[in-house]
Amino acid sequence: MADLISAGTHSEDAPLLLPAGSVLVGLLSFAMMDVVMKSLAIELGAYNALLWRVLGSLAIVSVIFFAGRPKMPSRAARRVHMQRGIIVIFMSYLFFWGLARVPLAEAIALSFIAPIIALYLAAVFLGETIHRNAIYASVLGFSGVLVIAWGGASGEYNEDSLLGMGAILASAVLYAGNLVIQRQQALLAGPIEISFSQNLIVGAAFLLLAPFFAVVPDVALLPYIGAGAILSIIAAVFIAWGYRRAEAKNLINLEYSAFIWAAIFGWLFFREPITLATVAGTVLIVAGCILATRRDRKVAHIETTAV
Repeated sequence: MADLISAGTHSEDAPLLLPAGSVLVGLLSFAMMDVVMKSLAIELGAYNALLWRVLGSLAIVSVIFFAGRPKMPSRAARRVHMQRGIIVIFMSYLFFWGLARVPLAEAIALSFIAPIIALYLAAVFLGETIHRNAIYASVLGFSGVLVIAWGGASGEYNEDSLLGMGAILASAVLYAGNLVIQRQQALLAGPIEISFSQNLIVGAAFLLLAPFFAVVPDVALLPYIGAGAILSIIAAVFIAWGYRRAEAKNLINLEYSAFIWAAIFGWLFFREPITLATVAGTVLIVAGCILATRRDRKVAHIETTAV
C-alpha cells in the first residue's frame, strides 16, 4: 500500500500487466462503492449518503495525508482544487440522486457520455482542436443516450426514473468539466493530496447544509458508510498508480469494464434486469468514446480520484 500511495514515476518500459491490473482493481472498487452508495442513497437520501461517506473518507485520507508531512499546496494547486471541488459537489449529488432511481448498469452507461462532452469543453477552455473523429463520436454517443432513454421511456419506468436519468446526464456534463480540470490538477498535486482536498471541500460544503438536512444514520448503516469511504480511497489509489506507470492510451478502454461490474452487481444486489436498449445504447456510447480517443486520449480519461 505504501508503494501505491507514493507519487511514483512514469516508466514507459514498465510491464503493462501490472498497471492494467491495478486499474481494473480500482474500477472494481468503484463499482462496489456504487453498490454501497446506491443502498445508502435509497435509505438516507443522496445528501446524507454523500455527507457521511465523504466525512468518513476525509477522516481516513487525512491520516494518510498528514502522515507524509505535506507541504502547503501552491496557490495554483489550491485554485484548481477549489474549482474541481465545486464541480464535484454538484456532480456527485446529481449522480447519486439519480442512481437511487435508475438501474446501476443504466446509470454507468449514461455516465460514459462524459468523455465526449469533455472534448468540446477542452476546445472551449483549453483551446484544443476538435477533430472530425470527435464529431462522429458525438453522433454515436448521443445516439446511445437516446436509445437508453427510449428504452426507459417505453419500459416500466415512472416519472421518478426519468428524472433520475436526467440527473445522471446533468452529472455527466459536470463530470466532463471535471475531467478537463483534472488534467491541470494532476500536474500540480499527487493523488493523496487531490483526494484530501476534494473530500475536504465537498465535506465542508455539505456540512453547511447539515443543520437543515443532516440525519444521524442508524448504527446498522455505519459499516456501509465505512465501506463506501474505504472503497473510494482504494479505487482512487489503485487507478492513480496504474495511470502513473503506463500510458493512458493503453489503459483507457479498461474503463468500460465498469459497465460489466455494474450489470453484475445491479442484478446480484438489486435484482435489476439488463435491457436490450441499455446494452445497445452502451455499445454506441463506448464506440463513440473509443473513436474519440483515437485522436485525444488524455481528455478521455473517465475515472476520478476525488470523491
